[in-house]
Amino acid sequence: MRTPRGKLLLVLAVVLVVAGTGWGVGTRLRSPADEAAARKPPRPSLVTAAVERRKLVATVVVSGTLEYGSPHPVPLAGVVGGGETAQRATRAPRRGTLVEGSVLMEVNGRPVFVFSGTVPMHRGIVPGAEGADVRQLQEALRGLGYAAPATGVFDQATIAAVSRFYARKGYEAQQPTLELRRQRDELRRAVRTAQEVLATERRALDQGKDVLPLKVRLANARQDLKEAEQALDSARAQDRTTEDEAAIEAAESAVRAAEEKLLAARQELAQAIAPPTPPPAPTPASTATAAATAGPPADTRLLELRVANAEADLAAARSALERVRAEAGTTRAGRLAELEKNVRLAREAVVSAEQALRQARQLSPVKLKVANAQSDLAAARALLAEFSRTYGTTVPPGEIVFLPRLPARLHKPAVKAGELVDESVATVTSSTFVVSGSVDVAEAGRVKPGLNAGIETEAGRTVPGTVTSLGGRDAKGAVPVTITPASMTGLKQLTGAAVTVRVTIGATDREVLVVPAAAVVTAADGRARVQVEIAPDRTKEVEVRTGLSADGAVEVTGDLEPGDQVVINSA
Repeated sequence: MRTPRGKLLLVLAVVLVVAGTGWGVGTRLRSPADEAAARKPPRPSLVTAAVERRKLVATVVVSGTLEYGSPHPVPLAGVVGGGETAQRATRAPRRGTLVEGSVLMEVNGRPVFVFSGTVPMHRGIVPGAEGADVRQLQEALRGLGYAAPATGVFDQATIAAVSRFYARKGYEAQQPTLELRRQRDELRRAVRTAQEVLATERRALDQGKDVLPLKVRLANARQDLKEAEQALDSARAQDRTTEDEAAIEAAESAVRAAEEKLLAARQELAQAIAPPTPPPAPTPASTATAAATAGPPADTRLLELRVANAEADLAAARSALERVRAEAGTTRAGRLAELEKNVRLAREAVVSAEQALRQARQLSPVKLKVANAQSDLAAARALLAEFSRTYGTTVPPGEIVFLPRLPARLHKPAVKAGELVDESVATVTSSTFVVSGSVDVAEAGRVKPGLNAGIETEAGRTVPGTVTSLGGRDAKGAVPVTITPASMTGLKQLTGAAVTVRVTIGATDREVLVVPAAAVVTAADGRARVQVEIAPDRTKEVEVRTGLSADGAVEVTGDLEPGDQVVINSA
């Protein structure tokens, strides 16, 4: 049985339930007027934003990856070593730093060296080769202390420097292979064989019966010419012949005899006409004797005639001497002319004999064999000379890799030891970090190399950097961009991490008034204005001049103060 207190509590509970139910039903029941009032839109109000004074910075956001810069694949230009056997890596590329002259890897036990240079290795460097690649190699060797010239020619001095470099690295410079040595021996044998064939054919031509009489004729003509020339030389060396000398000697003797005869006649005549010698003092006896001996004067006509005859004989002898001498000169000139004629005839005979022999040999069947043998010998010698020009110590095309810049970092090997070498063997990078990303084409026009940037890491750190390059539009319609950090400190552990870069494309040099870009309206007259709230639901227009815009805000100048409320939506 319930107590009075229990009944009271039950009644109160029922009352509360009924009251609550009535209130709930009452709230849901509305009159048409109440329903219309509830659905009436609220009274319009202004949407405003405050004018700020701050620095404004315009940026373009680039999403990218932090990695080592200037990735460069490293292919080999050709075979390593001298053979054409399968190229198999015997020592794979190893991560690390590559410097001038470093060994990148080994292929079939042969080294692959790294040098700096912008001209790629594209051929084997053989003795006598010329070009920019040779000059690059010479400059690299000179930089390492090897005495190589800078001529751009792979000469003996450069070969010696290359051999010393290889030896210092523990290798031997590439020497001619067994196959090349065999080729050279074959070319040498070909030259010797051609020489033997030519000698045999010439011997057959010289011994041919069809030209033997002509050869004898030529030999006789040459002998006749020799004898004629000797006779002419001998005649020119002598002024007179023996006969001429004898005739002149006789004429000169006759002149001397006539001179003696004339002298004797003149002496006799002189004695005949000379006065007598005065006698000594006379005595009676001598006077009688003188008187007895004195007689008439001597007759000298006979003596005078003898003198005249002697003078005539002398004149005749002298005339005869001059005549003999003149005849001797005339005879010598005629004899020299005859001998000179003989020489000319002998020379003509030699030329005629040579021409006849030459024509006979040209018409001879053996002549064609000699000509062919000469042509074969010339061709064999040319092939040997051409082969010898490039024979010797060489640099195979795959044993040198020219990289644009050293030192470089070997980032990723592309071949392992024991694998066949094909195309790229590794990827090298610079030792500096870069951020590789891309921007939309619409934003790419605002990004220029040299602009400052901030590199934001996931850890919240911001590293300053600079835009270093922009690429061409890619297949996705974006433009690749590269940003280089100003400092590399602490970035190594972030290699490969995604980063956000904000490239500063513009900034104010001081604090300026800034309003939302949506608050600026350009009127029909082309002037920019903003609406400033001066009281609830009351505004006034203020003419402004706009400047830099960034991130939805714009720099303005005009009759504004920081804190003014500008309308951004008047709806």
